Amino acid sequence: MPIIHIVLFEFKPTIGHEQIAEVCEAMLALPQKCLHPQSHQPYVKGYGGGRDISPEGLQGAFTHGFVSEFQSEEDRKYYLEKDPAHLDFVASLGGLVEHVRVVDFEPGKY
Repeated sequence: MPIIHIVLFEFKPTIGHEQIAEVCEAMLALPQKCLHPQSHQPYVKGYGGGRDISPEGLQGAFTHGFVSEFQSEEDRKYYLEKDPAHLDFVASLGGLVEHVRVVDFEPGKY
């Protein structure tokens, strides 16, 4: 069963629009950079994200959100713990992000 992975960013107030755009571009490029260790093919599915535009006003200080899909727990585990492209991206966020929220779920499981 697929796993949906949602990431929300609250950038530090001192971070400018250009730096935020660079982070977003790097995040959106991960599906092409994250390759499965055996097949050497992209394994992150259904990727997208961008700046919050919700009129509800419930986002708090989170301004950007991203959604990805993994086909298995093993794929997600590799992404989070071992994928060099993802780990390099996470390391690049130092000093830029105030808070991050992550929610994962399997569709239809309650």
